[in-house]
Amino acid sequence: MMTTQLIARLMVATALTAAAATGAYAQQEGALAGAAKTGAASNDEAITSKIKASLADLKQVGVTTADGVVTLSGAVASTEVGTKAIQVASAVPGVKEVKSELTVATK
Repeated sequence: MMTTQLIARLMVATALTAAAATGAYAQQEGALAGAAKTGAASNDEAITSKIKASLADLKQVGVTTADGVVTLSGAVASTEVGTKAIQVASAVPGVKEVKSELTVATK
């Protein structure tokens, strides 16, 4: 009888240890996911800043970045100016894609 109780206690202890370890792993995984999201947001801000600095002469062009995807918006003087803005944005490290919502201003 004593052996059965000892085995039962060992099984309960093992189960509790496994449950605690699983909970700690899930907590750690959640923290890492949160850190990755924060890192992505920070990277998006850096990308946006670099593009805005490169397009300082085109103040009418808006720049937003989400998960490495850059969106350019606003009115430009010509198609060539819009193409230049897209090329500048595409050249920034970390940019995955550039979406253009640029329009050519009518004179």
